[in-house]
Amino acid sequence: MTATAEMIVPSFDDDLETDRTLAIICSKGSLDMAYPGLILGNAALGEGVDVHLFFTFWGFDMITKGRMEHLKFSPVGNPAAHMPAALAPLPGMTSMATHMMNKSLEELDIPPVPEFLELLKASGAKLWACRLSADMNHLDESDLFDDLDGIINASDFIELTEGAQLLFI
Repeated sequence: MTATAEMIVPSFDDDLETDRTLAIICSKGSLDMAYPGLILGNAALGEGVDVHLFFTFWGFDMITKGRMEHLKFSPVGNPAAHMPAALAPLPGMTSMATHMMNKSLEELDIPPVPEFLELLKASGAKLWACRLSADMNHLDESDLFDDLDGIINASDFIELTEGAQLLFI
């Protein structure tokens, strides 16, 4: 007996409301690790999915005013940098790799992190800062991206996103 899969037909209705929620935990603050969560969150919003982003540990750099515009891409130990391992730790390589990545993103019309956060917020995403990370870094709301929905603890985030699809980046 062979099973036939039900055909999936996309809907192109203007009404993109869904009952889905996507919770993205952004735990890394390097330039190459900042964009996956932002891009996936933006894509989900475009599909009518509720989106919550939780910035924790090094991901806090993405929302810290003094750092968010200066995220780096380090080729050291990163096979995706596509450069010989012996060259990666040389002086200036992180600056060069960061410049090249920023240039590639700009050519694709992908906004810088602060602008991307503004776009997500304007599109309805909820942006949450981790209380533990704020306390560890001696930061408060005045040090962070202005349009955050708040600083909450991990338990609050879990409650807010109950039943959500979870991505940890």
